[in-house]
Amino acid sequence: MRLFLSAGEPSGDLHAANLIPHLRDRFPDLELLGFGGDRMAAAGARLIYPLCNYAVMGIGAAVKAIPQLLQILRLAEDSFRRERPEALVMIDYPGFHWWLAWAAKKQGVPVCYFVPPQIWAWAQWRAGKMRRLTDLVLSSLPFEHDFMVSRGIHSQWIGHPYFDELAQQRLDGTFIASQRRKPGTIVGILPGSRKHELDYNVPSQLRAAQLIHTKRPDVRFLVACLKPHQAEQVRQQARAFNLPIEVYHGKTPEIIQLSHSCIAVSGSISLELLYRGKPATVLYRLIWTTRLLGKLLLKSKYITLVNLLADRPIFPEFVSVRCQAESIAAEMLHWLQDRTAYEQVCGELTELRVRYAQPGACARAAEAIGSLIEHTRSKSQAA
Repeated sequence: MRLFLSAGEPSGDLHAANLIPHLRDRFPDLELLGFGGDRMAAAGARLIYPLCNYAVMGIGAAVKAIPQLLQILRLAEDSFRRERPEALVMIDYPGFHWWLAWAAKKQGVPVCYFVPPQIWAWAQWRAGKMRRLTDLVLSSLPFEHDFMVSRGIHSQWIGHPYFDELAQQRLDGTFIASQRRKPGTIVGILPGSRKHELDYNVPSQLRAAQLIHTKRPDVRFLVACLKPHQAEQVRQQARAFNLPIEVYHGKTPEIIQLSHSCIAVSGSISLELLYRGKPATVLYRLIWTTRLLGKLLLKSKYITLVNLLADRPIFPEFVSVRCQAESIAAEMLHWLQDRTAYEQVCGELTELRVRYAQPGACARAAEAIGSLIEHTRSKSQAA
């Protein structure tokens, strides 16, 4: 029994690694190969190419990357011919994965999309491509499943696999205790993990923090970065502001847990905020060309998954080409100064968490992939 898994970004590598043990429970003789990263390899997959080390962002970078991606695609085509996997399981990363799905379909390999791209929000015309190139989509969100089904795509709603990861997290108790011994209310700053996010959003976050501190000198700020060099970049930016601020890397769960509320950049971090029941303002600062393109392509009411799940703006959103620090600070100060308003948001997050933020998506995904393989085998035997 052989499966080909493909993940092109660190988040996909994480989801693949969490899926693999459940696939092995379903198929004890399973052999796994494909594209991914260190986590996927550590979970026992044989990497044909470390695609997660080659993540491509932006149109210009994508164009330049085409020759290299075509070489990687040829590795997959060769593997499909020689090793005949019983299915291809793709995780997000839509640009390259459309090509990969097409190559698999040519070889008669069934295609499953685990953590599909958000075509319900961006460029909905890609639904036709999803319908043609996949045999099964494992939808992470209920409205995503409804979107897929309404367009003739075979979908199964399994929940979001990020909650599987969150349920396994173990917080650094020593770090939390040391922070709690310090005076002051903590506000978390979550600047994102991509370079352009740090470049565009951190100045607005720090300016909002400065405005908050002017009105509430008792508040101090903890910044959660993914990597050491990103933390150093934020420290350099923070030197221009006179703030009680500490910058860490690798402490995002702890900082969210410690925080009264957070100033976050849009992304999957909103699901962690939901899981831990922490109110947040959400910003995403764009260059004007991206903003114009977004207006043309974005079909979703909100950019934040928490708001989409609730179908109302629980987290205030600020998407703009301009600095929105004053508006962000005003929302944060409202929560800091009005306990009733703050507790109302916390209560809404608790209700949402009970409904949606539960682990088990990876186990359900493994079961669905197993059913797809068994169905394909039955069809082949009948023919």
